[in-house]
Amino acid sequence: MTHTRIDEGRVHQITPVPATRTLSTLGRVDYEDAFVVDVGGALTRSAEQWVREILEGAPIGVRLRLLSGWSAIGLKLHLPGSDRSGRGWDIRTSEPDFILLGADSQVGMPGELLLRREQNRLQFTTFVRYDNPIARAAWASTEAAHVRTVRSILELAGRRAAR
Repeated sequence: MTHTRIDEGRVHQITPVPATRTLSTLGRVDYEDAFVVDVGGALTRSAEQWVREILEGAPIGVRLRLLSGWSAIGLKLHLPGSDRSGRGWDIRTSEPDFILLGADSQVGMPGELLLRREQNRLQFTTFVRYDNPIARAAWASTEAAHVRTVRSILELAGRRAAR
């Protein structure tokens, strides 16, 4: 698990805030990471509107890569477009300042995505639980791609917010 601040562009990987973990419904969190993206004064959207912009407003190629990656690691997703899902993830909690999305797993690796609005930025946190050694190994081989992908989709959202 990487916990360094990376100063490239608008997106910074940060050490997850321990209090954020209390919002997870996984029972146990074996992996977590957090990123922040500067969106300036563009915080008029709710957290749910932001997560939809980030996951559903991305270019089609990015959305297809997301769905392909999530399927490859065995996440059980709903068909996109449901009011109670964000890009196929269940909406577990939605408040104006934060939203928690979750997905069960076919291979024992359920995950959650948390988006929080904070001053002039958004914080995007991922939580993963490993229910078996295969899930742990699968995440280990996926983590680097996950970090690159999160950074990329947040960078896109930050650029769109700056317009």
